[in-house]
Amino acid sequence: MTIDQLNTKYKDQIVAIIDQKTKPLGALGQLEALAMQLALIQSNRQNALARKLSISKPTALVFAGDHGISEEGISIAPSDVTRQMVLNFINGGAAINCFCRANNIDLKVIDAGIIEPIDEQIKLQNPQFIEQRLGRGTDNFSKTAAMSEQQVELGLEYGKKIALAQINDGCELLILGEMGISNTSSATAILAAISNAPVAECVGKGTGINDQQLQHKTKLITDAVARLENQQPMDLMRELGGFEIVQMVGAILAAAEQKVAVLIDGFIVGSAALLATKLNPNIGQYLIFAHQSNESGHQLMLAQLAATPLLKLELRLGEGTGAALALPLLVAATHFYNDMASFEQAGVTV
Repeated sequence: MTIDQLNTKYKDQIVAIIDQKTKPLGALGQLEALAMQLALIQSNRQNALARKLSISKPTALVFAGDHGISEEGISIAPSDVTRQMVLNFINGGAAINCFCRANNIDLKVIDAGIIEPIDEQIKLQNPQFIEQRLGRGTDNFSKTAAMSEQQVELGLEYGKKIALAQINDGCELLILGEMGISNTSSATAILAAISNAPVAECVGKGTGINDQQLQHKTKLITDAVARLENQQPMDLMRELGGFEIVQMVGAILAAAEQKVAVLIDGFIVGSAALLATKLNPNIGQYLIFAHQSNESGHQLMLAQLAATPLLKLELRLGEGTGAALALPLLVAATHFYNDMASFEQAGVTV
């Protein structure tokens, strides 16, 4: 897989397009940086200057997987809730469904490895549901590796496969989301291992555990990170990852190779982005960060990614909700780039 650094040969022309719009230089702030990033990505994909930007068929991929560490009682809900929420996604009743409908986003729900599979009849009736199971949840990473090397490799392939299917169908923006009880534990462990920050600085209360649970969660993750013999991304996925996280890494790799932008949600999706950029630093140029979540370690994670999030709404839901909410900003950036008059066109002199 080849993931190139973005060629900047079109940068000066893109800057000129943005700067000649009827506004003071830099007056649209982050929207200008966003338009620049999208224009660079799309110019590279077309191998020609992107004079018009488009976000055709934005598609949210919500990956679901269960985590063995959930048996330690460090979440407000049991693992059964992962499957229950997958059914909620399929039935259209979750927040991500609402926000996708509001913003004309296609939604796919992927079983990456929940404990109990979805019934065959439900699968047949819901083509937006895709089964790519790596097992019945990961092993408890506080005691042993979360998964095997073979599961990591297969998970990456699964993630690449579904991302390529969307891109080949005309998707120009991939939106990633997730569901998995206790997956903040995996994300925290990955962040601590990569950043070398103390687990206490990375860990949070997730969906709302109490202080005693937080103390137990911190110790379990600290012990797991201390067990690591190295910090290579493939090993981190095997030792600490989740089935949904691994498949999101694969999806990011495929999108970057195809020169398609990826809109990153919050803390859990951010851990997949962090792993992907460790596999290939060029990937960071294709990532757009939707928001800074209310999860304690997310600010540190964004700093590790050198990322400037678009929104700060104190979200901590996951599912891809923050990314879906950020899409209108990307749409606005494309419209000003495409449709806003230049000083010359408008007959405005300054």
